[in-house]
Amino acid sequence: MDFGVVLQTNPPVWRVVDLAKRAEAYGFDHVWTFDSHLLWMEPYVIYSQILAETRTIKVGPFVTNPATRDWTVTASVFATLNEMYGNRTVCGMGRGDSAVRVLNGKPSTIKEMREATRVIRELANRRPVEINGTTLQFPWAKRSELEVWIAAYGPLALKAAGEVGDGFILQLADPDITEWMIGAVKKAATDAGRDPESLTFCVAAPAYVTDGSPEALAHAREQCRWFGGMVGNHVADIVAKYGSGAVPQALTDYITDRQGYDYNEHGQAGNTHTDFVPDEIVDRFCILGSVEQQVAKLEQLRSLGVDQFAIYLQHDAMDQTLAAYGELVIPGVNLPAIAKI
Repeated sequence: MDFGVVLQTNPPVWRVVDLAKRAEAYGFDHVWTFDSHLLWMEPYVIYSQILAETRTIKVGPFVTNPATRDWTVTASVFATLNEMYGNRTVCGMGRGDSAVRVLNGKPSTIKEMREATRVIRELANRRPVEINGTTLQFPWAKRSELEVWIAAYGPLALKAAGEVGDGFILQLADPDITEWMIGAVKKAATDAGRDPESLTFCVAAPAYVTDGSPEALAHAREQCRWFGGMVGNHVADIVAKYGSGAVPQALTDYITDRQGYDYNEHGQAGNTHTDFVPDEIVDRFCILGSVEQQVAKLEQLRSLGVDQFAIYLQHDAMDQTLAAYGELVIPGVNLPAIAKI
């Protein structure tokens, strides 16, 4: 299983770059960042610095969207980074959440997301693409290669991930929901005549390693409760559009007491709009507990077809979590079975 870490590009930049460098040293494969240009610093500038100071780590947005960035500019950024540093980028794509909502905008349509995926991927892979009746291609790109992974919860977005995505991003680590979502994406890929095993399946959630005590678990829950609020905000949109039967019941039951969402506290531990998220949901959606408990849940996710687990590192134990994963959890998951006997 591959491992990634999801960072917010808060100042100072040296801290973001340092975390990325440490992640690489600990054996992580990807460094992802939020992509909301008003809430945090511009990530694409920081990617260049991360790539310059690392050797193997791949970087990308978790996730970008078709609404706030011109598609051809996005493709040019990825192709430029790939030409400069080798093919060490990946594009996470969604419809748009915090980046557009802080502007009072609306998420892009599924159709726009699919088209943006096509345009960005074709251009960043050095292929010509038809846009507005004109054929465009980067004449300077010689070796750039890029995959676009689609983040999804709702039925049409899951269908798009299977039909046009190179990978699928699921932002929660509940095994039952993961199995359901991966199944939906694989079915869409199969129906479209694609090999479902050619897609990369990435699960992302906060992870908090504890000593196994009840007190430590209670603290970890409070640090990660924000994630249930973020997921609930996405689910509320799906329920409003499709009804409660569009996604697994476990995703819809807990949002009945949801009051709203403040994007000024997006992705922050201890925010003020997540009281409705029960402990059970925090435990299901995140990976909390001892090293042994972390390894056991990750092995369960891997058995369901998960290729990468990406840690949302938005809590008070960023350094400790990186170290625990690098020294204990990642080896515990990826060590050959015979070596564990």
